[in-house]
Amino acid sequence: MKLKLLKLLYKNSRLSLEEMATMLGAETKAVAAAIDEMEKEGVIRGYKAVIDWERVDNTNVSALIELKVTPKAALGFEEVAETVSKYPEVESVYLMSGGYDLTVIVKGKSFHDVAKFVAKELATMENVTSTATHFVLRRYKESDIQLCDRNSDDRGLYSL
Repeated sequence: MKLKLLKLLYKNSRLSLEEMATMLGAETKAVAAAIDEMEKEGVIRGYKAVIDWERVDNTNVSALIELKVTPKAALGFEEVAETVSKYPEVESVYLMSGGYDLTVIVKGKSFHDVAKFVAKELATMENVTSTATHFVLRRYKESDIQLCDRNSDDRGLYSL
């Protein structure tokens, strides 16, 4: 039941306990107990609304930053990831396989603010050997939720 419950919460954490119990074919008390247990275990870390910020405030920008890092002996990438995670500009940090080590999702008031944060904070960290910044131009899907309406694309249709 726990996995199905987690999937329901991921899709819509505003469902009532009664609705989830009905969907799972379980008792409301059992669903509440399972949620409480998963919160205490740290499986459920929080509840969030997915917001299409372009419809509310078009003044913030996001960027995906690729970091190449020299890991410290016995600590690996953990120390750098923990340090990077503490900056308020940082939304997410992921350990990656492939051409770089960490992906850092950053939010700022402007392209300049994000670039300044990368240059002054991330690029100057002792174990960071290089950075590559990719600015998010538009979000189409966030946390499994479609954000764009086909009719709202103001670029128009062009054909040759």
